[in-house]
Amino acid sequence: MTARTPSPLAFAIPATGIAIYSVMDAVMKGLSVESGAYSAVLWRSIAGLALAGSVFVARRRRWPGRVAIRLHVARGLFAGLSVLLFFWGLARVPMAKAVTLTFLAPLLAIFLAAVVLGERIRRAAILGAIVAAGGVLVIAAGEVQARSSTDSVLGTIAIVVASVLYAASLILLRRQAQAADPLEVTLFTSLVIGTVLLLGAPWLSGWPAWPQTPAIGFAAVLGTISSMLMAWAYARAETQLLATVEYTAFVWAAVLGYLVFGERVTTFTVAGAALIVAGCVVAVRKVAPAPQIEAGA
Repeated sequence: MTARTPSPLAFAIPATGIAIYSVMDAVMKGLSVESGAYSAVLWRSIAGLALAGSVFVARRRRWPGRVAIRLHVARGLFAGLSVLLFFWGLARVPMAKAVTLTFLAPLLAIFLAAVVLGERIRRAAILGAIVAAGGVLVIAAGEVQARSSTDSVLGTIAIVVASVLYAASLILLRRQAQAADPLEVTLFTSLVIGTVLLLGAPWLSGWPAWPQTPAIGFAAVLGTISSMLMAWAYARAETQLLATVEYTAFVWAAVLGYLVFGERVTTFTVAGAALIVAGCVVAVRKVAPAPQIEAGA
């Protein structure tokens, strides 16, 4: 049937996914501080693989075809490195600042689409990039004004790089969501990330301490639910709607950062977030609606 999603539901589903993912960010930040980002991402991926894999096997799903496998592997590699860098940086900077810098991803995706898909870059996208770059400079000015530590600066750089990789994974997610359903997307993302990270586990990770095990399981559940909701949304909703929904993460990050870690949102972060969001809005304001996608019931 045609996946024609009512407007309120098209907003509510990804917004719920973002809220759930933000809670997972808070859990993962705590785990990354305690045991390192590598261990936190590795064991969350393995727990997520066990969770999604159990459902996949119970439903007797078929193994995906060669084209889908290539998409799963490609996106898993980009998403895995992006997630690893993001949580490494998140352990060193406030949540609101980290999430603000990820807002660059929808804008960067426009330029990556031009390189990968041959799409024409519009003037609005260039103007939006300039405005958003101003937002990044404002946040950088905040780092200088606050005389941030080297660790904090490196964390900020890691998150910016993670945003570039996340933008690439968004392009692949749009293709992936059309070739596979949310369960398959979620399962193979965890499978690829977990497999790659296991290669470095003997040197970069160890078994999680028992007190961390419930938190890892909780993060895996949250991540699995969020991933399935976002994959469902990317198969149905327009790109510009989803880009707008992403910005709700700033509110959750600011609230959770304050309640869980006692972090306060600085004026520089708020101003930078406003400029980055404005840049993204300018860049996508005249984008034509995405075509309807045929999806199985």
